[in-house]
Amino acid sequence: MNLSPEWVGYFETANWQAQHWSHIGPDTAPDSEILEWAKANDSIVVTQDLDFSQLLFALKSNGPSVVLIRIPDVLDESRQPHIINAIRQADAALNKGALLVIGPKHARLRRLPIEG
Repeated sequence: MNLSPEWVGYFETANWQAQHWSHIGPDTAPDSEILEWAKANDSIVVTQDLDFSQLLFALKSNGPSVVLIRIPDVLDESRQPHIINAIRQADAALNKGALLVIGPKHARLRRLPIEG
């Protein structure tokens, strides 16, 4: 819910299927429900909410994959190529279960489950 629905179009332009949670479930859904839905539907959660990575760590979960975007002004079109490229480079790991954190200049990938 915290990432603009505009990103659905950006992802579809990159040839990825995408849905915004507002078209799937209630905006009051807890993060755990969103993660459960994503895992059951073989989907990846793309978010700016740190709670998803913390939840993956707490649950020692092996999925679903989460892409955490830690970039200010994420709707600035000049940032889109960096985000899309980071996701493309992590594609294989994301398909197996990973946390990808994308910052303004770098991206960091951790395989799931995340351990201390």
